Amino acid sequence: MLELKTILLAEDNPKDVELTLEALEESNLANRVIVAKDGVEVMEYLRMEGKFANRNPGNPSVLFLDIKMPRKDGIEVLREIRSTPEFKLLPVVMLTSSREDKDLLNSYYLGVNAYVVKPVNFSGFIDAVKQLGIFWAIINEIPPEVNQPEKQ
Repeated sequence: MLELKTILLAEDNPKDVELTLEALEESNLANRVIVAKDGVEVMEYLRMEGKFANRNPGNPSVLFLDIKMPRKDGIEVLREIRSTPEFKLLPVVMLTSSREDKDLLNSYYLGVNAYVVKPVNFSGFIDAVKQLGIFWAIINEIPPEVNQPEKQ
């Protein structure tokens, strides 16, 4: 039986977290979603540190990463992920409100897998997250090195 992999959502805006979770639920994804409120929590999750020290080993199927977050922003997190061998192949999708060219370019230079600007309207946001969730959590194939099962 195929185990469903966790989705890691890095988002500091509670409303965007709520909308994202709602959209993933509407997609009928049964994947567990872990929310990190900033880049420090993302790295603690991946490294199994802090409040995530006792979680089961394994990387998530995908990281949805906001750019503008407190303590450590998404660009810093992406840089750290891509420079760490055990996370280098982890699929990372920037899910951000930033339309700045420098953020887009930096993200791709650092190895992001996709860059999605959050639609402003409710239905557009829900539809975008549904599509992202289905693609990255179900359709996308990732290398076996990344695809170590997580027990839930």
